[in-house]
Amino acid sequence: IIGCIIFQNFFLNWLALTLYVLACLSDFFDGYIARKYSIESSFGKFLDPIADKILVISIIFILVAISKIEGLLVYPSLVIIVREVLVSGLREFFAQNKPGINVSKLSKIKTLLQMSSLGFLIIGNDFKYVENIFLIGEIGLWLSSFLTIYTGYIYFKNSRNLFKE
Repeated sequence: IIGCIIFQNFFLNWLALTLYVLACLSDFFDGYIARKYSIESSFGKFLDPIADKILVISIIFILVAISKIEGLLVYPSLVIIVREVLVSGLREFFAQNKPGINVSKLSKIKTLLQMSSLGFLIIGNDFKYVENIFLIGEIGLWLSSFLTIYTGYIYFKNSRNLFKE
């Protein structure tokens, strides 16, 4: 995905988007199937919580590197990255001795909005007749950053009692 995006070529951007959508879908269905049929592996339990974070952060980094994310749009991207690292650290901290922190429905919506927004940003400049595709990605990134702040706050609020122990 990164290798395709870096060249900023129409065909490669669409290939990157296709691979990105497949990665997002496989992340969703892998977790869904594993939980539904109780067939989680140790490797899956390790990788599932961080797979989407690795994907999102990698895409953000490359979009910043090629200046598709620039100016004020860097700030919601930074918020997203910082929150993902903090929540991952929080989950890891409590996973050692306490029950895990569950993912909320709102966090799943936030992840869907982030991933969708990044998809629009990947191909945003490739539309000749639809000028607002990139704008949809920008707005989505801002909205997902606000959800990111809110859901991060909820995670920390819900775990403050665990810190007291």
